[in-house]
Amino acid sequence: MFIVLLQIESNLGLRLINTLILIVEQLGKLVYNLQTITKGMAMRVNRCKGTRDLSPEEMMRFRFIEEAFRDCCLKWGYEEVKTPTLEYLHLFTSTGTLTPSMLGKVYSFLDWDGWSGERVVLRPDGTIPVARLYIDSMADKGLAKLFYVTNIFIFEQTGKETRERWQGGAELIGASSPLADVELVILALEVLKKVGLEGVELKLSHVGLIRGLLLELGLSPEEQAKIFAQILDGNVEVLAGIKPGKPELDEALSLLLDLKGKSAGFLRNFKVLFTQNLPELEPPVDNFITIVDLLEALGYNYQIDLTSGRGFEYYTGLIFQFFIGEEKIGGGGRYDALIPLMGGRNVPASGFALYLDPLMSLVKPAALTEPLAQRVLIKAEPEAIEQGFNIASYLREAGYVAEFKLEAQEPANLRWILDVRSKAPLFVLTDQVSQKRFEVQATSEVLRLLGEEDADKDSLA
Repeated sequence: MFIVLLQIESNLGLRLINTLILIVEQLGKLVYNLQTITKGMAMRVNRCKGTRDLSPEEMMRFRFIEEAFRDCCLKWGYEEVKTPTLEYLHLFTSTGTLTPSMLGKVYSFLDWDGWSGERVVLRPDGTIPVARLYIDSMADKGLAKLFYVTNIFIFEQTGKETRERWQGGAELIGASSPLADVELVILALEVLKKVGLEGVELKLSHVGLIRGLLLELGLSPEEQAKIFAQILDGNVEVLAGIKPGKPELDEALSLLLDLKGKSAGFLRNFKVLFTQNLPELEPPVDNFITIVDLLEALGYNYQIDLTSGRGFEYYTGLIFQFFIGEEKIGGGGRYDALIPLMGGRNVPASGFALYLDPLMSLVKPAALTEPLAQRVLIKAEPEAIEQGFNIASYLREAGYVAEFKLEAQEPANLRWILDVRSKAPLFVLTDQVSQKRFEVQATSEVLRLLGEEDADKDSLA
């Protein structure tokens, strides 16, 4: 009996092995057939929907804007930081820091460790991670002036709009005065001026004014939050559907809806008319007046627009946005409640972000052009390659762009060609602009000639 069972098991084992061999052979044939079918066919590899590549020209624009932003921030006393691309989802949900519509657009997934996991997101915002950084490691610092250049990720269903977006942001943590808000507005405008943009429109709003009015309307906290989120998502008409029941509230609401484009004088009249009967509105109105008075005194133009700041629920005071025509290129505001909501101390804060993607298309090519005098093309004879590398190193240390001629085509946008030879004259320097030709023997003479010709060109200009 035992022998019979062994024989049966042996037969089954052989059958299984034969079946596996057959499957492997069939898979091999399938792979071969697929390779045969696809052989010679061009395989197209596409970008992920909603993403973009940056070409050398676009990267030049990106770096130009980034460097201008960094330079301005550093000169205003801000320090650079960088936060992770991944953050825990509860960082954005537990405090209600983003509106429901924004939370529906985050990229989230489970960070699995084999046994359990926690949901993480690709950061949808730059400010909240910096606030977390401040709470984690800088809370004892008091005043913190921080800036960053980072990418954020926002899902867009059609894929026609960019899902990965770049921004340069600045956060001023620990200062509550109107002067701090005005500093951020002027810093942002200074960056935009530095990159050569003209016709920038500044739009202002004040969350405190909106919240104060909602409080006076006698709405429940849930109703207030719902209406406030709709306003920040751009639906200001939701206010028009509210029936306050009090004459002074009816009139205040009507004027608030008509606030667009008005000045500090309008805000003063609003204060005189309504703050006695609506005391909750007085502090935000006073704060708003102080800020716009400062901006006017410094010669900055602005427009008041109630819907400035759409998409972010953590603002508590001034909100400002920057436009060129219909294109929004940046925005920011005060968010005094954010750090306490995230478990930090009761620390005031405000900040802004400039949007690099639209800015790249708006920067004029003239602002990006490398000065002709700064580029040198080196043509080295085979016997003088080592000397060519040596002088290229000296030129780069002196601030010039030095590149070798590798193919027949010469790079565009250069003024100087330097022939490096194995026999005297060792260096022949040609000015493409004036067509002058200089023959010299030493590296120092090449640098001297470059400097003299550049100086002559500058004096003529």
